[in-house]
Amino acid sequence: MRRRRLPPLNPVRSFEAAARHGSFTKAAEELHVTPVAISRQVAVLEGYFGIALFDRLHQTLRLTQAGRD
Repeated sequence: MRRRRLPPLNPVRSFEAAARHGSFTKAAEELHVTPVAISRQVAVLEGYFGIALFDRLHQTLRLTQAGRD
């Protein structure tokens, strides 16, 4: 049986904060980083899983079904 590696912790933390707040900016304020850093960490996690976790709309951030799961 193959063991899957766990996803990297910082991207998971960034994703969780952004999902909870519905905002990269608010997540960044909570984690004391920039919104761009949150966006990049979420992109790392999306690359890890190979799926989009957020729908990025104009001034709006919404979880995809995969992000909710």
